[in-house]
Amino acid sequence: MVIATKGGLVRPNRRSWVPDGRPDHLRRAVEGSLQRLRLERIDLYQFHAPDPNMPFIESVGALLDLQRSGKIRHIGISNVTVAQLEVARSITPIVSVQNMYNLRNRTSEDVLAACERLRIAFLPWYPLGGKRGLRALKIKQVASRRGLTHAALSLAWLLAKSPVMLPIPGTRSIDHLEDNVLAAALKLAPEDFDDLG
Repeated sequence: MVIATKGGLVRPNRRSWVPDGRPDHLRRAVEGSLQRLRLERIDLYQFHAPDPNMPFIESVGALLDLQRSGKIRHIGISNVTVAQLEVARSITPIVSVQNMYNLRNRTSEDVLAACERLRIAFLPWYPLGGKRGLRALKIKQVASRRGLTHAALSLAWLLAKSPVMLPIPGTRSIDHLEDNVLAAALKLAPEDFDDLG
């Protein structure tokens, strides 16, 4: 089992998340995660999002310091551009990138391509695109033709899209969990890809 967690956001109220990439905040976040998880080292620590008020390299540098002290094994970054990935890689190996990516939102296509080239895991967040994404006409049509749920089809598409893809769907039930696991064994036909775009 690999334990992964994230840090670099604060929640000033129930409706807001605000990036906080200050080195002292990241150190406190890592220490808090270690304490709550009852671990000496976190296998994968993802930096949640670049902080517009802090140089990105300083935030990544703080995680590198925590890695050197043995508190983090691997560093990942989230919500980044290709340029930010390169900045992070200029000071430390990056093992994963977590950006929004799904059938309806492919704005991180260039980041995915960079991850493929560099053999870095790409963890698409919001992999199903929410209820609106799952109700998209193309997804409904292909899922109906194949006898699949919309979620299984969406996850199968992601897994077939790239060898570095590692979707992280959430679930609240055993049925959803089983549906998510089913997607790993599905093989999509060329016409499925054509229809999904």
